[in-house]
Amino acid sequence: MKEKSSIAVIGLSIHTAPVEMREKLAVAEELWPRAVAELTNLNHIEEAAVLSTCNRMEIYVVALSWNRGIREIVDWMSKVRVLLSTDHLLVFCCCSRTQFGVEALTQHFLFLQKSGIPVSELREHLFMLRDSDATRHLFEVSSGLDSLVLGEGQILAQVKQVVRSGQNSGGLGKNIDRMFKDAITAGKRVRSETNISCGAVSVSSAAVELALMKLPKSECLSARMLLIGAGKMGRLVAKHLAAKGCTKVVIVNRSVERVDAIREEMKGIEIVYRPLTEMYEAAADADVVFTSTSSESPLFTKERAEALPPVSGALGGVRLFVDISVPRNVSACVSDVGHARVYNVDDLKEVVEANKEDRLRKAMEAQTIISEELKRFEAWRDSMETVPTIKKLRSYADRIRASELDKCLQKIGEDALTKKMRKSIEQLSTGIVNRLLHGPLQHLRCDGTDSRTLDETLENMHALNRMFGLDTEKAVMEQKIKTKVEKQQTQN
Repeated sequence: MKEKSSIAVIGLSIHTAPVEMREKLAVAEELWPRAVAELTNLNHIEEAAVLSTCNRMEIYVVALSWNRGIREIVDWMSKVRVLLSTDHLLVFCCCSRTQFGVEALTQHFLFLQKSGIPVSELREHLFMLRDSDATRHLFEVSSGLDSLVLGEGQILAQVKQVVRSGQNSGGLGKNIDRMFKDAITAGKRVRSETNISCGAVSVSSAAVELALMKLPKSECLSARMLLIGAGKMGRLVAKHLAAKGCTKVVIVNRSVERVDAIREEMKGIEIVYRPLTEMYEAAADADVVFTSTSSESPLFTKERAEALPPVSGALGGVRLFVDISVPRNVSACVSDVGHARVYNVDDLKEVVEANKEDRLRKAMEAQTIISEELKRFEAWRDSMETVPTIKKLRSYADRIRASELDKCLQKIGEDALTKKMRKSIEQLSTGIVNRLLHGPLQHLRCDGTDSRTLDETLENMHALNRMFGLDTEKAVMEQKIKTKVEKQQTQN
C-alpha cells in the first residue's frame, strides 16, 4: 500500500457547467455542516468542506485513497439532492397562491430530494485537482482569480464563512481548516498588495450593468426597479442602483427588518418595502425585476410571467428579469413569453469582458503572492508528516522499556523491593529512554519555515522508519480506513 492521503477538490463552476447543472447541486449555507458530515462518513474521506455559491459548488477533502475517495464523492454528488431548509419551504409556501398541506409540501420536498444527476452526465462538467493543484485552486478562488468577475470581494467572505461554519459545527479537520485559513490570508494579501480589486465589479454590480445595457439609454433612470430578496446580494444590487442614479427601488422581502437596514444605509434613494405575499403585484408594476433569494423553487414560472401586464412601449414593451440566484428564481421558460426577457448569472459574461487585458495583468501579479502562500502551506503540511513517526518511535521505545523493566523486577523479586525502590527503578528506565530519544526526536521536529531544515527532517524521518521498521505511513492509513469502515458498519 504505497498510496498516501491526498488533498483534493472536486466540483463544478461557472467555467465548467451551466447554471442548469450548478443549481441541481447547490447546497444552502445552513446545510454545509450536514453535507460535510455525510462526506466524512464515506470510507475513504477523512476531512471535508463544501463551498457552494452562485458560481460554483466545490468539495474539498482529505482522501485516504485518491481513486476510491474520488469515486465515493462523485457517487455522493450524483445522489445528492437540492437540500431544502425550513426557510426555503416557507418561501415556497408564501410564493404560492394556493394553500399547501403538509403532505403536499412533503411530496415536493421528497421530489427535490430525489433529483440526482447520473454519474456519466456529472463527469462531463466536473473538474478534479490534487494536492498542490487543489490548494492553489482554493487560493485563487479566495483571491477572486477564478471568479467570473476578476477580483470580486464576495467570494473571500464566502470562503471565510466555510471556516466559521466548520468552527461552529466542529466539522473541519486539521488540514482543511489550515488550508482555508491560509487561503483567506492569500486572498487578503492579493487585495491589499495588488490593485486587483480596484474598479472590479461584483456579481451584483454586473447584474445592474447588464440591466442598464439592455434598457434604452433614455429610459435607464426612469425605469421602475424591483428587487426580490434583501440578503447580501440584494443589498449590493440596491447599492449599485443608487450609485447609477436610480432614485427609487421597491424591495420585496419576507421580513421588513433587512429592508429597513438597507434604507438606513442608503439615504440617497427611496426604498419601498413590500411583503413576500405581494410579490406578483409588485412585479406587475415593475419594468426590471432583480431576483436574489435562497428559494429552491422558481418564483416566476411561464404562467406567472404571462399573467403580468406588459410594460411601457418606451421600454420596448419588454419586462427584464435579472436572476442572480442559484438555484434560479426565474424559470428558463419565462424567456418564451413575448413581453419578457430573462438573464441569469451566466449572462453576466457580456459585462465582464471589458478591460480583460488589464485584469489578466493584475492576475499575474497576484500569482506571485499565491505561490508564496502555497509554499508556506505545503511546508506546514510536510512538517506534519513526522508526527506519526514521533508517536510510533516513542511507543516502540516504551514497549521495550516496559518489557525489560518487567523482566528486571521478576529477577529481583517483588518482596525484595520497597515501593520507593520500585519507583526509582521505573524512573531510571524512563529517564534512560527519554535521554536516548531526545536527539532523534529533536531531529524530527520542524515548523516548516526553512525548506533546508524541512528536507533534512523528512530524510531523518524516513531513516528512522527504515531503521526501526516503523512503517508509519502504511500503518496510519490502514488504521484510519479500518476505523471508518467499522464505524459505518456499526451505524448500519
